[in-house]
Amino acid sequence: MSSLIVLAVALVAFAWTAWVYNRLVKARNQQAEAWSGVDVQLKKRSDLIPPLVECVSAYKTHEAGVFQASAAARRPEDVTRELRSLLAVAEAYPDLKAAENFRKLMGQLVTIEDDLQYARRYYNGSVRDFRNLAESFPSNLIAGIFGFQAGDFFEVESALERSNPEVSL
Repeated sequence: MSSLIVLAVALVAFAWTAWVYNRLVKARNQQAEAWSGVDVQLKKRSDLIPPLVECVSAYKTHEAGVFQASAAARRPEDVTRELRSLLAVAEAYPDLKAAENFRKLMGQLVTIEDDLQYARRYYNGSVRDFRNLAESFPSNLIAGIFGFQAGDFFEVESALERSNPEVSL
């Protein structure tokens, strides 16, 4: 009888361990998928900037250096800073805002920025859920044994992104 109880306890412990392990794997994979979503949106934004730059450059040739920097920017904070400058230039040139191509590109850019914000929030929610699971008792025991590591939250990387942009025309 006692060996049957020990066997039952061992089976329950094994089943619980497997259940927690599978939850950790699911949370880790969701976190990785969420980060991939952020990358997809960043790529879409990067792909949209060159046509936008070309459209704006046609209206304002002496500002080409700013627009070239926008297209060449690789870090998200650089892209954001250059987009702010680009939008400020557009504000200064009403004819540019009226151009059909510019309006379409700006509409796409707004959509992509909204999607990017959503992807970042989704990623941070996935990190939060994974951390809650990996750091809560008793699942933290399984996470520690199997080496599960939660990712970092998506945060603004530079003070530049937190400050109001300075635009000089």
